[in-house]
Amino acid sequence: MVELYGDERLDYLLADEEMRIIQSPSVFSFSLDAVLLSHFAYVPIRKGNLVDLCSGNGVIPLFLSKRTKGKIIGVEIQERLHSMAQRSIAYNQLDGQIKMIHGDLKNAPQELGYGQYDVVTCNPPYFTTSNKEEINENEHFAIARHEIYCSLEDVIRASSQLVKQGGKVALVHRPGRLLDIVTLMRQYRLEPKRLQFVYPKDGKEANTLLIEGTKDGSPDLKILPPLVVYQDNDEYTDELKRILYGTK
Repeated sequence: MVELYGDERLDYLLADEEMRIIQSPSVFSFSLDAVLLSHFAYVPIRKGNLVDLCSGNGVIPLFLSKRTKGKIIGVEIQERLHSMAQRSIAYNQLDGQIKMIHGDLKNAPQELGYGQYDVVTCNPPYFTTSNKEEINENEHFAIARHEIYCSLEDVIRASSQLVKQGGKVALVHRPGRLLDIVTLMRQYRLEPKRLQFVYPKDGKEANTLLIEGTKDGSPDLKILPPLVVYQDNDEYTDELKRILYGTK
């Protein structure tokens, strides 16, 4: 059994009938971006140490636990989301593999250790906070979507400090920030190695990017084939069905 608060609900983790996750329409529900990042990121299969920053309700650590037997740490600054993640991890009996930290990602390297992790993932806030009128009135949504508690530079700096030499850092973000991302990754010794653009439909502009860098890696960026989310009839493409449900 799991204790739910307010409007929280216990959802299936996509097609996985064994794994469940606590969500709330007024606080946090995971998006397609989290699913795509969990699928895109390199993970060591048998052993290793992974950190997920801006973990929200723990969705990425839960997804990654299906791909690796390594130890996973999630870092989340919002107490309510941290609580949701902890309860989901306990419900799925993954306490031995996943640990949630309630704290600021800017302090994560000092608290968790410098250069000790094989992989760092992050689905960070996408939008700057220059126009306060654009910030969602819901505090939980605002913090998740806007750079209120952390900037893109904070995310990349902390990721670089956490990951070991030769380790991987994977992010999901918006294409409009690509040059900022690449510039900051190189500034903090993360060489971009894999890049994939996600398109809502054929013929539309990309609205999401997935990028992975290697700590102190040699320059050699691979552009992966485009990923299209919807067919013309608004159904998921075969590739998306495979990512989401493991089937076509």
